[in-house]
Amino acid sequence: MRLSIVHRTAYQYDAAVSFGIQYLRLTPYANASQRVIRWTVEAPGKLTRWTDAFGNSCDTLIFDDPGDRIEIVAAGEVETSDTTGVLPDEQGGVPVETYLRPTPLTDADETVADFAAPHAEAVSRDRLDGAHRIATAIRDRIDYREGATDVQSSASEALRNGYGVCQDHAHVFIAVCRALHIPARYVSGYLHVADRDAPAPAGHAWAAVWIEGLGWVSFDVANRTCGTECYVGTAVGLDYESACPMRGIREGGESAERLSVSVDVREKRRPAS
Repeated sequence: MRLSIVHRTAYQYDAAVSFGIQYLRLTPYANASQRVIRWTVEAPGKLTRWTDAFGNSCDTLIFDDPGDRIEIVAAGEVETSDTTGVLPDEQGGVPVETYLRPTPLTDADETVADFAAPHAEAVSRDRLDGAHRIATAIRDRIDYREGATDVQSSASEALRNGYGVCQDHAHVFIAVCRALHIPARYVSGYLHVADRDAPAPAGHAWAAVWIEGLGWVSFDVANRTCGTECYVGTAVGLDYESACPMRGIREGGESAERLSVSVDVREKRRPAS
């Protein structure tokens, strides 16, 4: 499948911004399931490309006096293949064991540990089947509810509250898997939805677990599925904090900041022969 992607992020301020730095993780990586045909990142300032510790392609954006509006546009085309959600460890970066490390967003506290415990036996028998059982149990426990959580919401909070978005489903899945000694990582990127007529207000997030002898197996807990050719990954990490699309600091602009995000993912049909 060939996907055309346009990701627009606009910041509007009450006064002009004098200076700012943004770290961007907006460029899809190359692996067995996706090939970047073309990709550009446009922003009002100087962009410097680099690779982070997880193997993600990143840009540092530095801007001086951009005015009271900053717009960042990442766009291009990616050709995807359906690998049934399985990827070899080919991206480089940190060792697989790193993804056992807890973070504040994925800490296995008592709430997470209690949820994980009943799945220990299934995981010990068959790790892949156990992971599928965990994903189903999490989605049954946590309703999808937009606007009810934010980027600082933890896995434990989502479990206690019983609601969240794709980011929360991913964090809970990662926390539970790590509690059961399964390496798990956070993935940010894009999802093509065939019947979506309008751009989405955000990107997408899912998780992947390491299965020895198989590789990284992706789980989109929110949508009750594994990865398909409709998924395009842009960054992996321990959690949202290390794989988020963008973050930064600024001077000026006063205190008010209005953010708008538009993500348009469409299949680009090849001309009939």
